[in-house]
Amino acid sequence: MLRARLLSAAILIPLVVYGVLFLSTPVFALSLAAILLLASWEWTHLIPVGNRVMRVLYTLVIAALLWMLWQAGLARSIYPVLVLALAWWLCALIWLSRPQCCAQPASLNVNLKLIAGALAIVPAWAALVTLHGLGEGGPTLTLMLMVLVWVADSGAYFVGRQWGKTRLAPAISPGKTWEGVYGGLLTSLVFAGVAGGLYSGSLEWTLMFMLVAGITVLFSVAGDLLESLMKRHSGIKDSGHIIPGHGGICDRIDGLVAAAPMFMAGFLWLGL
Repeated sequence: MLRARLLSAAILIPLVVYGVLFLSTPVFALSLAAILLLASWEWTHLIPVGNRVMRVLYTLVIAALLWMLWQAGLARSIYPVLVLALAWWLCALIWLSRPQCCAQPASLNVNLKLIAGALAIVPAWAALVTLHGLGEGGPTLTLMLMVLVWVADSGAYFVGRQWGKTRLAPAISPGKTWEGVYGGLLTSLVFAGVAGGLYSGSLEWTLMFMLVAGITVLFSVAGDLLESLMKRHSGIKDSGHIIPGHGGICDRIDGLVAAAPMFMAGFLWLGL
């Protein structure tokens, strides 16, 4: 398992870095849409939706929403999309505090979870594409966001494994601890301080960037927990098996889909 994880990471990380830094924004948007449509398909498995036709229709609806946003112009639509995302993730925090809510496989619960998937995936795509298109520095900032989430995940894992005692959400993900959250937050702030300083050369910019990074990482934890909640409700271990040793697409981007809109919102709010 470890060998498969390392091999997958060794292949995927250079591909992601190359795609973010060197693809044009339209090609990046198309590539990201393809990945998120695979995640949409996996989301229907997490709920779970057993009807294959319904799974295809749901994925097509997500594709249509992404296309409509692109056609409408992300520069004009990004603000309402980010407001919607913020409202959704605040509601998600309430849901995570009541993990038994919507646990039964009733049709209403399934529909609510389908809507939740759309509210997670569509704004994340819009935020990442908008960030990528912010001039010459857009690709670099997009990669900084991704690395920020990766660093936070790694810090949370190692600190939680070494010192974790106080469970964060035992009814959702028993392995996650508050100590892990603090470790992930600390490592992400260190990264944000170093990367922000190198990128901007400005102390004021770097401090504001660290503030945005801290909020972003906290919401990435919510994204991670939300996917864990879906799996807990359905008794599923992984969202899929497309990435050897890692599971599915959703298992790899659960934190990023929550982090991206918050990062973009903070970035615009503070005028960075």
